[in-house]
Amino acid sequence: MTVTENPTAGSGTSGGSSAVGGSSAVGGRAAARRGRKRAGARRRKVLKIALASAASIAVVAAAGGCYLVNQLNGNISSSSLCSGKSCGTTKEKVDAFGRSPINILLIGSDERSSAADCSLGGDCGSPGARADVEMVLHVSADRSNATVMSIPRDLETTIPRCDSTKDAASESAHTDMINSALNWGPGCSVAAVQQLTGIPIDHFMKVDFGGVVAMSDAVGGVSVCVDKNVYDPYSHLKLAAGTHTLKGVSALEFVRTRHGFGDGGDLGRTYAQHLFMSQMVKKMKSAGTLTDVPAMYDLAQAATKALTVDTGLNSVFKLAGLGQELSGISMDNITFATMQTQPDPADNARLVVGAGAQQLFAAIAGDQSLTEIKSKAKGGTAAAPSASATPVDTSTVAVKVENGTGVSGRASTVSQKLIGAGYSQDTVALSGPSAATTTLSYPAGKAAEAQAVAKSLGLKASALKQSATSSSIVLLIGADWTTGATFPGGSAAPSAADTKAALADSHAQTAGQSGCAQVSTFDTVSLPGYGGMTPTRAYALSPSVPNSAP
Repeated sequence: MTVTENPTAGSGTSGGSSAVGGSSAVGGRAAARRGRKRAGARRRKVLKIALASAASIAVVAAAGGCYLVNQLNGNISSSSLCSGKSCGTTKEKVDAFGRSPINILLIGSDERSSAADCSLGGDCGSPGARADVEMVLHVSADRSNATVMSIPRDLETTIPRCDSTKDAASESAHTDMINSALNWGPGCSVAAVQQLTGIPIDHFMKVDFGGVVAMSDAVGGVSVCVDKNVYDPYSHLKLAAGTHTLKGVSALEFVRTRHGFGDGGDLGRTYAQHLFMSQMVKKMKSAGTLTDVPAMYDLAQAATKALTVDTGLNSVFKLAGLGQELSGISMDNITFATMQTQPDPADNARLVVGAGAQQLFAAIAGDQSLTEIKSKAKGGTAAAPSASATPVDTSTVAVKVENGTGVSGRASTVSQKLIGAGYSQDTVALSGPSAATTTLSYPAGKAAEAQAVAKSLGLKASALKQSATSSSIVLLIGADWTTGATFPGGSAAPSAADTKAALADSHAQTAGQSGCAQVSTFDTVSLPGYGGMTPTRAYALSPSVPNSAP
């Protein structure tokens, strides 16, 4: 039999009964399929290896993350929030929307508890601990603004009886400089500040000498300005007039200097510390530190090693949560102030509470902003949803008070209370539908006014309701409020503090403002072989002493 070649064999079509040309084509296709299978198998194998590698990396990263978190947590020291008699006697005032302000006592300790601190601070034989720095950081309930109030260390006040520590036995209440309370631990400082100011303290953060050095290094240095040449031989700060970037020991010298600024007392030091803190926050926000992972890790390491906190802040996640609360506040909405003092008539080296201080304390305790609230966009005034952000002119607020209790005269009693408190004369008393609970409804755009009414009457946050239909603020008094002009269990809001008086003589400025530390023009320092002199003359007489910074 003659075999002929199929002319279409290469097309994939078999020809006649002959198997020679057809089997060649089929064999080629089979080989191709086998090749594709082998290639597919190789790709699947590579993919499996890649997925396994990625999973391994993820596990290692997660394990590393846990390790780093545990390491940071292990750095943190903590102790009880308050150890004095006044602990727990003051409470935060929750606003009508259920939000609470935050008050943190910031403490800079002069404790020489390590060789490093002794080397940095000198005077290693000094017993116990004192607070070189005490500041109350207040963050508003709506997180729109903050106030930082310094308490001068030279202030004489009543130190409450505090619990014994390993370093100091408990003592009865006595008068002393407020910085001495730290001898019984930061919890005693909290108790003393609460007793002095009436401001409830929610947390404390204490940092030592080495902590200031480490944190200033971690942010890459802090830019500060001095208006004249300055040399303070006690803190060793020596700077030429102008702007300098301070890191490490030079940063510590700046925040500890008291003889170089102002009148050589503690007040000049607090003003300089405000400048330093403002510039440090500005540096962190503008230099991308908060988005630079290695820089953030370095800062976290420095901060957690440097800080002693209360047990409510004793983890990196708690500290990060607090940082998140603070991160959205504009620099222009952070007010620095120093509580008003005056010389003690019995001792000019000491201070006592001065005029205006009670107004400043009341403003902070009452969650009143001490600066006009600016929005982040274009520096305009923010449309804040709460009365704590922008004061409400209550004389323009009219309320329809409806009686839903069935008890005669209830609407009249409450409406007269509001008018007497300064609300509009157009506030009226009306009959209303029966109601089991009291509600305060308000139209869109009137949340701040409604909150002011709620504060004035001691209403709970749950009583406020936004109305989609009413154009008025309507108070419907329910069966849960049948007597009195203040809601049962609530308390009428105290009169607002006079913010002008609160800031008078407090050397107030916002964190967004720039300026130079004012070098003392008094004879506050001395050099061997010379009498008293100004820090600027000391600078001129000490050419061999190196500057703290270029």
